[in-house]
Amino acid sequence: MSSQDDIWMASTSMRTHMRTILLAATVLALCTAAGAVAPPTDLRVADVPDDEGGKVRLTWRLSPADTGMQVRGYLVSRAASPEGPFQDVNLTVRGTASYEDQKLANLTDYHYRVRTLGAAGDTSEPIAAGPVQAREQWFKRGKVNILLTTALFIAMVTFFLNKAKTGTMFLRRLAGLDAVEEAVGRATEMGKPILFVLGTSSISDIATIAGLNILGQVARKTAEYGTPLIVPTYDYIVHAVAREVVKEGYAAQGRPDQFSEDMVFFVTDNQMGYAAAISGIMSRQRPATNLFMGMFYAESMIMAEAGAATGAIQIAGTDAVTQLP
Repeated sequence: MSSQDDIWMASTSMRTHMRTILLAATVLALCTAAGAVAPPTDLRVADVPDDEGGKVRLTWRLSPADTGMQVRGYLVSRAASPEGPFQDVNLTVRGTASYEDQKLANLTDYHYRVRTLGAAGDTSEPIAAGPVQAREQWFKRGKVNILLTTALFIAMVTFFLNKAKTGTMFLRRLAGLDAVEEAVGRATEMGKPILFVLGTSSISDIATIAGLNILGQVARKTAEYGTPLIVPTYDYIVHAVAREVVKEGYAAQGRPDQFSEDMVFFVTDNQMGYAAAISGIMSRQRPATNLFMGMFYAESMIMAEAGAATGAIQIAGTDAVTQLP
């Protein structure tokens, strides 16, 4: 055998060994890559507290490989038994260490597994936890403050109701209502009528409703003292209600015969026309007391000036801040 044959055989043998080494290195690299994605750790499962049930919360520690682009996320699987079969229910993004599984059956055992999904599509060994059950709670502990507030409110209402039944509870009198009684008494002494204006708003306004309540009390006083009462109205619905309120006030005092439907009359639903009509009533009939109770706008200044010119006592009440002097 020549030296050339020896060289050729040596080179062939070397190439064969190199191919074997490269193949082994490739297989080793693939195997290493398949097991390079580390699994998450410390998987915990628990029922979501203070809810209507049907929810389970999973928490875990991130995989050590979850520091860059090596991890795509975490596969969450669920099964009814620890042996399986497990079904993938969610894929969380990388950096996420929790998941809330919903729409579960209450009081049913569930088992969970979580695996790390690598960037190449490979998965780690799973970590398991369970069983866990979703449960509904009768009370949400985060709303204890509402429970305490409600209990305190009920206790206060019960206390004051019982206190009111005994007749010993002190009620502070309102100076404005006392002034109304004094004004009615003055009109009675002078033998002049009382003018009651309910404002220029509709029955849906709370100020109008409050004015109707005061009108009922004034009607009782005028029925008791026999004092004439004048109630011109701006709204036709308020007109109908005011007439019934005055009629009921006279009936409650046992003087239904003194009530006249002419006491309450509709004037107009024009703002300035209504103010002009009220001013005319003040000038002609010279009432001793003018009561303005309700919602008022720009017309209030006209009526107040007209009443002041007649020297009448004027008492006004409204919830409009812009009407306060």
